[in-house]
Amino acid sequence: MIGFAPQPRLLSCLLTLLFLATGPLAPALAQDKPDNWLSHLFQPPAASPVPGSPDETPWSGQSGASGNPLMTADAIRAAAADFNNCIANMWPDAARRGITRENYDRFTSGLTPDLHIMDLLDAQPEFTKAPWDYLDLLVSDDRIARGRALLTQYAPVFAAMQRTYGVDPAIVAAIWGVESDYGTLGGTRPVIRSTATLAGRRRDYFREEFLSTLEILQRGDVPPEHLIGSWAGAFGPTQFMPTTFKRYAVDFDGDGHRDVVDSVPDVIASTANNLKTDGWVPGETWGYEVVLPQNFDYMLADRSKQMTLHQWQSLGVRRANNGTFPHPEDKAYLLVPAGARGPAFLMLQNFHVIMKYNPAEAYALAIGYLADRMRGGPPFVQSWPRDERVLTTDERYELQQLLAQHGFNIGPPDGLLGPQTRIAIRSFQASVGQIPDGFASSEVLDRLRQQ
Repeated sequence: MIGFAPQPRLLSCLLTLLFLATGPLAPALAQDKPDNWLSHLFQPPAASPVPGSPDETPWSGQSGASGNPLMTADAIRAAAADFNNCIANMWPDAARRGITRENYDRFTSGLTPDLHIMDLLDAQPEFTKAPWDYLDLLVSDDRIARGRALLTQYAPVFAAMQRTYGVDPAIVAAIWGVESDYGTLGGTRPVIRSTATLAGRRRDYFREEFLSTLEILQRGDVPPEHLIGSWAGAFGPTQFMPTTFKRYAVDFDGDGHRDVVDSVPDVIASTANNLKTDGWVPGETWGYEVVLPQNFDYMLADRSKQMTLHQWQSLGVRRANNGTFPHPEDKAYLLVPAGARGPAFLMLQNFHVIMKYNPAEAYALAIGYLADRMRGGPPFVQSWPRDERVLTTDERYELQQLLAQHGFNIGPPDGLLGPQTRIAIRSFQASVGQIPDGFASSEVLDRLRQQ
């Protein structure tokens, strides 16, 4: 949901958003949801607090790990000292959006930068969680039971939402469960302060988030004391960013406010409106667990290689529960998140829609799986390779660097194994006679080291 055009620069605020376009933090922030919450963020050793940092959790006082010159300790201190000027210089933009001077002063009065965000923002994420561990955590028996209870408790609201937007109630409940554990893990930071802290030198992503936060407060949709969220500004049970709120939030309970924090009908309907607008197909599932035939060509396990379910069947692909595909002309791509030793899935259009909510395949798989289990669906049939050692962040960097040295295009090494890296791994595996499943295993790394 991140998209913006660069605008002319203004005076310095606390941080530019260069990290959104370059470096390992780009995908991490783009999915500022469960992957960030579940990944262990490296925290530098504590240091003495500096002026401007929050009393409850002081900034470490150390430079960030990215190497960005704007994230050196001196640059952070200098930008923090200019924070009040930054706030003052955003007033004309706020006025053009109908924010009154009185409200602008009221909402920004006494704001100080939350410098502890710098430790969270520019830390090196350890994306070392295996897909099976990720799913074990998010699709637990407790979360399944609580989701079913919510579907029952708010059955009339979910039914009205489905009639209006055509979205599966269990999917909305699953997003609610994964994003905030049903509202229990929504964050503790004032959104106005977080977005002000992160507002950049350009009118780009977080500057827009800050101004959109002011619009929410101006309209009175959410009271200031309830507009609390994550360090990046996501708030409410289904974790809307302020700009997402502007695009998708609806007043489903008819009280005159679009309240995605305290109004369950507004939360449910706004989340559904988001999915519908992004292309949700009513009556269609998210995907199917499938069993692949022996000697399957794993070069076909690629997001760009979509075929109809009928075409996949013609290649020997079968549903894992021996069921049929209700709509054989639907198009899908093959995902093997743990390689040839783990389960395989055919992903449909609605899986793409869930990924627009959060662009991580593991996240979308967790949403679909949790929704299925809430409806009484069985666990996945195939087992995960739980004996497989997950690569550390350093090893992922090394793997990417070795792939690049051997002439495979992986882009700038960042330690995050996205689609481009998986394509390179498949190509390497094929070149050395391994099954080209694209899985970053220790065996692949060892073979690269030997080349």
